[in-house]
Parts: sequence; C-alpha cells; structure tokens
Amino acid sequence: MLFGQLVEFIGNHWYLFLALVVILGLLTHNIIVGGKGTVDPLQATEMINHQNAMVVDVRPAADFAKGHIINALNIPMNGFKNQIGTLNKHQTRPIIINCRSGAQSAIACGQLRKAGFEQVFNLRGGIMAWESANLPLTRKKR
Repeated sequence: MLFGQLVEFIGNHWYLFLALVVILGLLTHNIIVGGKGTVDPLQATEMINHQNAMVVDVRPAADFAKGHIINALNIPMNGFKNQIGTLNKHQTRPIIINCRSGAQSAIACGQLRKAGFEQVFNLRGGIMAWESANLPLTRKKR
C-alpha cells in the first residue's frame, strides 16, 4: 500500500521527485568529491606550521588588504588562470587556496590540479571560517 502511494505521489509530483533526485545527487557528489582536497582552518594551520604549506588568497586585492592569512600570496580570481605559472616554483609544496567563503577557491584548486599541481587544498569556509576559528589575520601595510 505504501509503495502504491509513493508511485502515485511521484506520478502527481514528478518535478518535486526530480528535484529531490538532483539534490541528493549533488550532495553525494559534494561529499565524495568535494571533501577531497579540503582542509578546515585548524588543519590549514597545522600544514602551514609543519609542512611549509603556501597560502594563496584569490580574493580581490581590496579585500586582501583588509585582512589576510599571514604570508599569503594574493592572486585574484579574475586573473588566476593566467598567473598559475607564478606558482610553478612552489609545485612541490602543499598549497592552500582561500577566498571569502570557499567557493571561488574551489574553482582555483581545480585549475591548479589541471595544471599538474598535486598538493592543492581548498580552505573549507574560506576566510570567514578562518576568522570564526579566531585565527589571526594580518593587514597590508600602506
């Protein structure tokens, strides 16, 4: 009987069922693939301190100047693809990419992986998560 009701519901509301399937697929993809190559702020700190990880901030220069992770290199996302070559000398080091929330940096991570970088990590939650963890930021001197 329950199965019959489910079939009837799907028949009457196929668009809702389709949306559910798409959302579940995206969530599954995010869990399986999205979690790979990400670090939270405390893991990033550990990598910076013990593995000589490099931090690349892909936010616009104005946002970077307001506050960034100490010793981070600013390569804004709008020109990131053309600037990947500047990171070639750091290819053997772990590289942590950050942006404001973690979305733009995920794209930058993909571009670096395509360029042959193997140790690339997205800072989960971006600079907002870094600040929420009460970790220090530095400001660009004028």
